[in-house]
Amino acid sequence: MKGAKSKGAAKAETKLAVKSKGAEKPAPKGRKTKPAKDPNKPKRAPSAFFVFMDEFRKEFKEKNPKNKSVAAVGKAAGERWKSLSESDKAPYVAKANKLKGDYNKAIAAYNKGESAAAATKKAAPAAKDEDDDEEESDKSKSEINDEDDDEGSDEDEDDDE
Repeated sequence: MKGAKSKGAAKAETKLAVKSKGAEKPAPKGRKTKPAKDPNKPKRAPSAFFVFMDEFRKEFKEKNPKNKSVAAVGKAAGERWKSLSESDKAPYVAKANKLKGDYNKAIAAYNKGESAAAATKKAAPAAKDEDDDEEESDKSKSEINDEDDDEGSDEDEDDDE
């Protein structure tokens, strides 16, 4: 009976526990944080629609100088883009493909530079691992010595008996 009461009491305590407002939850152990973004990494190439948007924004601002709403510009651009024929979209698609080619070249150059930097970073931890191996070997020597001391004390006890 005592066990049943203690379980119920434990449940009641957890239900009545009040969380403090200032306390923050610790991050779960399994989650990893995102790596910091590299400011030198090239931006992705815009799609044909975004190339169109650049020109459309200028036209829209000229026609509607008082309109400051981003949503209104986006809706108007989307409607215009949908109404364009494939032949009207062709120059924007061609420009987007050119920008995508430029981006691919830039990202390839960036990755080559990044891989060289990554190789130097990988070499540094390798040297650190060698130091860790030496420390582990020192620890194992001391553990072996401790075991020898323990065995010697057992032999002394055997002699007493």
